[in-house]
Amino acid sequence: MSYVHWIAGIILGLMWFSRLLDAALGMPKVADISRPEWDPKPDDPKPRVSIIVPARNEEEHIGQTLVRLLALDYENYEVIAVNDRSTDRTGAAMDRVASSSQAQGRLKIIQVDSLPAGWMGKPHAMWTAANQASGEWLLFTDADVLFKPDSLRRAVNYAESQRADHLVLFPRLVMHSPGERMMIAFFQTLFVFGHRPWKVADPKSRDHMGAGAFNLIRRPIYDTIGTYQALRFEVLDDMKLGKLVKNAGYAQRNVFGHDLISLRWVKGAMGMVENLTKNFFAIMSFQWPRTLGSVFMLLFLNLMPFLGIWLAQGWARLAYAVALISMAGLYLGMSWMSDVPAYYFFLHPISTVMFAYILTRSMVLTLRQHGIFWRGTFYPLDELRKGMV
Repeated sequence: MSYVHWIAGIILGLMWFSRLLDAALGMPKVADISRPEWDPKPDDPKPRVSIIVPARNEEEHIGQTLVRLLALDYENYEVIAVNDRSTDRTGAAMDRVASSSQAQGRLKIIQVDSLPAGWMGKPHAMWTAANQASGEWLLFTDADVLFKPDSLRRAVNYAESQRADHLVLFPRLVMHSPGERMMIAFFQTLFVFGHRPWKVADPKSRDHMGAGAFNLIRRPIYDTIGTYQALRFEVLDDMKLGKLVKNAGYAQRNVFGHDLISLRWVKGAMGMVENLTKNFFAIMSFQWPRTLGSVFMLLFLNLMPFLGIWLAQGWARLAYAVALISMAGLYLGMSWMSDVPAYYFFLHPISTVMFAYILTRSMVLTLRQHGIFWRGTFYPLDELRKGMV
């Protein structure tokens, strides 16, 4: 048994320490466009941008989102909002904003009343809007994202100066409860393992990025990769847009921006459970053996350091200590860039169990239902598997 503890501890210590070292060296390379150097001069040319906002049953958020978008200090842009078969008062909220003086000549509302076969709702809404867009750049965002006035100006300046073809701006996640902070901290830790932001700009790496809150892409590149038709039945459309761009060899960048854009992603710990149940089995390519293996690895990687420090004897504890210290170092680094204090590291075991539950729940529900329900629409599992990128 002592050999097992030694082997497991060394594996965990090396994995966590290598990722901490990689992040410590790599994260400073990711630009922060809220810094003064990324504020363009007033006379710099500004390419036209079409901002596309799909919304289904978003009456709580869409009005404020559109008002913020109409207040951007960037003169050459349009906003195209899509009311995607909403059954609440989303359409009325859009119409109120559209009737304001600020919206004249700037805001276009598209009504989608039915969903064609072979499409998921959100990709279809964004494809429909992009077909009517006039911009050299397309910005796909969500109905609950709040923009600061200088956000678009800084993002476009960075993308143009760095000759990027696709730019992801990470949002500030607004958190109101300990459960939200705990779950988001764990999600960010997983994100560092699965999608290294500092490697996205490297054309030799396979790391790619996409975010529903802010996917800015040049129009010719969007057309070349197949538009949203290539993602028409893809659950993870935002990340897979980034994958298509990276696989096609185009220049991809992701940046921080402090609070240039912000959103409240989840409400409470159980809000994270509900949000990710739709996605996690899709991340596993709808394969149950892969999902069960991932649950095991998730528990081993994240729980075993806490257990091993107590179960191991003598010097065998050292490797587990290295893993825990490295894990705590990642939490410390995240605390400098988000609203999650470093001491949430001590809740890591709880969030580990919660995420293992989400992954298992996503698999079981999808298999039992033979598909997923998303925003009131059912999508069959067979079609979801065929539609994966």
